[in-house]
Amino acid sequence: MGKGTLIIGASHAGVQCASALRDAGYAERIILVGEDDALPYHRPPLSKSFICAKVSEEDIELKSHAFYTDEQIELKRGLRADSICRETRTVTLSNGEVLDYDNLVLATGSRPRLWRKGEMPGNVHVLRTLADARHIIGALKATDGTVAIVGGGYVGLELAATVRTQFGRDVVIIEASRRLLSRSASPLLSDWVARQHVQAGSRLLLNTPMVGFETSNGVVDAVVLDGQPDVKAGVVILGLGIVPNEELASQAGIRCADGIMVDEFCRTDDPCVYAIGDCARFSVAQVDHTVRLECVQNAHDQARVAAATIAGNPTPYRPVPWFWSDQMGAKLQTVGFLDNTVSSITHGDIENGKGAFFHFDSEKNLCAAETVNNPAIHMQIRRALAAGKKLDQQRFEHEGKLDLKS
Repeated sequence: MGKGTLIIGASHAGVQCASALRDAGYAERIILVGEDDALPYHRPPLSKSFICAKVSEEDIELKSHAFYTDEQIELKRGLRADSICRETRTVTLSNGEVLDYDNLVLATGSRPRLWRKGEMPGNVHVLRTLADARHIIGALKATDGTVAIVGGGYVGLELAATVRTQFGRDVVIIEASRRLLSRSASPLLSDWVARQHVQAGSRLLLNTPMVGFETSNGVVDAVVLDGQPDVKAGVVILGLGIVPNEELASQAGIRCADGIMVDEFCRTDDPCVYAIGDCARFSVAQVDHTVRLECVQNAHDQARVAAATIAGNPTPYRPVPWFWSDQMGAKLQTVGFLDNTVSSITHGDIENGKGAFFHFDSEKNLCAAETVNNPAIHMQIRRALAAGKKLDQQRFEHEGKLDLKS
């Protein structure tokens, strides 16, 4: 028996890879290393149901403790991988332990982008981990007054919705760009989302960069803005985007460029080393640049691709990305690549909370769809795009029931 597969990172991608290896009949040793002390858990609930105590820590576990025992997956918690030696095929952990591998899978994920101008004062938070969520819950319980959300991406907006609707707190959303969700949604959807937050009573400041904090005794009092009055706040949550955890790979001489570069089988330029999930950057046919896909779907799909390759059944990754967000009582779902959008069509009754935005490329074929409380349409589009089906714009130009099967 060989040294087996060592997986660094015990979140969605890492756990799915270990599970997929066993499903593929892989009988060698599997070691899964994670920095978190808790059992690996779902991250999406942290900004929603977990923050407002609708689910417990046990509820959000990815797998039960018995799963790791039954599948003979050695789960090492609370440990960091400090270095990779590619010559000896070993990884040294933060406790000094040295682990051998035949195959190494880097599922190192990403971390929140921090405030670039120094340390953050007290009661300024980010959300990525279970510990982060616990700190935010404690801050919300211990304070009153306004909560400032800096950053209008999906995580920031989900938190804004939860804090406003579940905690009844005054919320100010501060976004440096001219619109919300500028990296992940069309202008049509971002405008709709903005209206929902304003109607719920949140204050929205667009095109307004943050320049710093006002503090008293090391604790935040206000967010200092560029060209706007300071926003007084007892709690500040930063949602400034994420940074891929590529340092471990880069220090080992593996090629990185705002992410660990991988091929269609999730292999790096070292054939024994793979990268999956938020940390991986790769080429796709649908767009003319490399991408990192920061979503659970990509983490799961790349995990299965890497596992299949390691198990001897290589299958290339052909992503049709999709992701979702729950906020303000609405389920928002996106599928496809928005980069190629040339024209768009609105379908349904969006203003009353159910409909879709369909987006088309230069050849008038559907390249992406965004739905609001319309999971059936989302699933039809997902299946069609995954099957490589061309959906021309004419199908969508008339109101009424869509026919996507013919």
